[in-house]
Amino acid sequence: MSARVAAVDVGTNSVRLLVAEAAQPLLVVEREMRITRLGKGVDANGRLDDQALERTLACIDDYAERWQDLGAERVRVTATSAIRDASDRDRFFAAVRERTGVEAEVLSGQEEGCTAFVGATSLVEGEPPYLVLDIGGGSTEFILGDREPDAMTSRQLGCVRLSERALCSDPPTVGEVTEARALVDAELDAVEALFDATSARTLIGVAGTTTTIAALALDLPAYLPERIHGSRVSAERVRSITDELCRLSTAARAELGPMAPGREDVIHAGALILDRVVDRFRFPGVLVSEADILDGLVLGLLNEAPLRLCD
Repeated sequence: MSARVAAVDVGTNSVRLLVAEAAQPLLVVEREMRITRLGKGVDANGRLDDQALERTLACIDDYAERWQDLGAERVRVTATSAIRDASDRDRFFAAVRERTGVEAEVLSGQEEGCTAFVGATSLVEGEPPYLVLDIGGGSTEFILGDREPDAMTSRQLGCVRLSERALCSDPPTVGEVTEARALVDAELDAVEALFDATSARTLIGVAGTTTTIAALALDLPAYLPERIHGSRVSAERVRSITDELCRLSTAARAELGPMAPGREDVIHAGALILDRVVDRFRFPGVLVSEADILDGLVLGLLNEAPLRLCD
């Protein structure tokens, strides 16, 4: 049997596990996702919420049992925006070490983006150069490149952060949606100042916001990764789904078949980010990849090679 490894991505909104073996393509043994909202309140308070932290640690406990049962030989646990921004992040690291024996790491925005690029471009076919868009809960990564990432930026605005800052009503008011779009546009101004995103021929979208929008575009009765991966959503469909999500209440969004429990109160914020990126950089649509930062982490473990960071 090939070497079996496991990676855990601890995000602002969700915690995900991937156990895999080396193969072409990557042989996925198990892939799991649970929404724990670790980043609740971090944007406003700069500290981890006690209940959110315990939910996240309980999830990691369950994942540790799974990677042990499945015989993973090497494990990597990484955290992103919420832990980067929390002043009391050491509570998280100490608890993971005590409960699993694994030294968790915090990825910089650059490491997060470049790892996502490696994962996203490994399993989809599109015309390069690519702009990989990773809409997270606390941050959004923009990574431009061909076979390797050439330029990237991590912006401090994800679906949880945008929802907490601007979309307070349920459903949001027209004024709140307008404010949210303005916040996104300000971040896109910063992206434009760093590199030319319009030089990309293909926009690849990863992570739960984009994959859920793809599921809605496909009218799927449930979240079906095998149907979602490699699908394309036109710019017009992104806009119409975004507008509809903003009109619906949280309860109504929760009733949509592909909606993961816990995503319904922030999916409209993530959709606004995707819609503004597609419109601002004049993409005809988005190519959707189920492979992302987790796949990049696993590939790094299997190759035992350090990731080349963007210059």
